[in-house]
Formats: sequence, structure tokens, C-alpha cells
Amino acid sequence: MLDEAEFDRDDAAPIDMLESYFAAHGWSHEREDEEIVARVKGSWTEYELRAIWREDDGVLQFLAFPDIRVPDERRIALYEAIGLVNEQLWIGHFELWSSSGILLFRHAAMVDGDEPTLSLGQAEMLVESAIDECERFYPVFQFVLWGGKTPAEALAAALIETQGEA
Repeated sequence: MLDEAEFDRDDAAPIDMLESYFAAHGWSHEREDEEIVARVKGSWTEYELRAIWREDDGVLQFLAFPDIRVPDERRIALYEAIGLVNEQLWIGHFELWSSSGILLFRHAAMVDGDEPTLSLGQAEMLVESAIDECERFYPVFQFVLWGGKTPAEALAAALIETQGEA
């Protein structure tokens, strides 16, 4: 958890705040106008995090790509798995881009006002919840794609609560 004292302000324009957040974590990132892309190492894989600010709509779209490409022959099973996983989510959702077979987590935040800003707490919630959900459900997708499990079996196996670390 980052401390607001590490930032010049406790709120900033959405992409500016995310750039500060990524920099404070030491994550490599690139920015172009109203879009920023960062790379983050998770427990399972490296994630690409992408935020796009749509000023006209007052929407910050946040995407997390868990480096999973779905072969055509596994798409039906993965769509079923995505449906079961999305039932478990309160904010955001997983989807599969049909043209490329790329799996991603997507969330959008409404950021209104004359000078829309994002607080450090909002940035942290947006980023960390996306990473947490990708980490939580990565095994489900792997079990379906490569483990020979049905979507229901994969979800049940992935949601077993473990204690401690090996």
C-alpha cells in the first residue's frame, strides 16, 4: 500500500495519477497522451495493464491482460469458464476478444467533474483489484485450456482456500 505522502497531491488527472502510481511501484510503463501501459509481474504470469482515459465520456477504462491466448478449439469451453468466473465478480469482468483469442479483465470507472481527478485510493483500487482478480482466476483458465478440466471443475479447484504458503 502506498502512502499519499509519496505523491505531490492526493488526486490528479486520471492518467497522471496512474503514471505516478506505476512509477512509485517501480513498474515499467509507457504513456501516450490519454493512455498508459504498464507491465507487472504476478505470481502466475506477467500482466500488461492498460488504462485509457475517455475525457468526452468521463470514463477511465482499465484493462489487464494475463498473457493467455485461447486456441480456436478451446474457445467454447473458455467462454463457459468466463461466464462462471464473472458470476463471482462484483466489479469488472473477464472477456475474450474474438478476433485475437486474447483473454482480458476489464473495468471502467466514471470520473466526473469540471476537472476530473482520480485519488490515490481510487487508483490503487482500480489497479489492485484487476491484478487480484487475474491472479485469483488465472488457474481456472489454465485448468480449462491445458488441464483437461471442465469449466465447473476448474472453478471449484481454483477456489479452494489454502492456508499458508509452500
